[in-house]
Amino acid sequence: MPWCSYAGLFGYKENTRNNLGIFPQWLSVIERHIKENVPEGNCATRAIDTCHVANWYRFLEGVRGLSRYEQIIKVNDFANKQKYILDIENYGLEDYWATPKEFLYNNGDCEDYAITKMMSLKELGFSEEEMKLVILQDTNLRIPHAVLAVNYNDDTLIMDNQINEVISHRHIVHYVPIYSVNQKSWWMYLPEEMK
Repeated sequence: MPWCSYAGLFGYKENTRNNLGIFPQWLSVIERHIKENVPEGNCATRAIDTCHVANWYRFLEGVRGLSRYEQIIKVNDFANKQKYILDIENYGLEDYWATPKEFLYNNGDCEDYAITKMMSLKELGFSEEEMKLVILQDTNLRIPHAVLAVNYNDDTLIMDNQINEVISHRHIVHYVPIYSVNQKSWWMYLPEEMK
């Protein structure tokens, strides 16, 4: 199902763009996720190996037969169990976008949760067009934040590491979207009254 363009995310007008080249962090995480050839090993080593993602693959197989809505809920719960840790502490960088394998081994920050949720749903058969990684401003906390937006049943559901439940974007008033991206396009946002 194509992205629901009639309902602007968080009440903002969406303007679609196709030049993904302006998002090197995003392109890097996609490329690394596709190319990762993780060696066999055991969890006793400090190297990232298949044992660190075996639970992820088992989890995905365990929810594959559920309804799409139940899959969204379960994927959100699974990722949200990881520990939140800043990139500077994890990688010595101000901003690093981790692949699911890196996130499941090292934990991570908000965009790492969203990326893992996106890649999990993609593994479960959700199309790229149904999902967006959203970079936004949290006006309550006055910080930048990232969530995953999923097109489901004529609505946009938000998968957020700051809350445990998955809710409609219509029920969130403290998020101001800056841009969103998936593997095909990106979107910039303007308030609806500026149409």
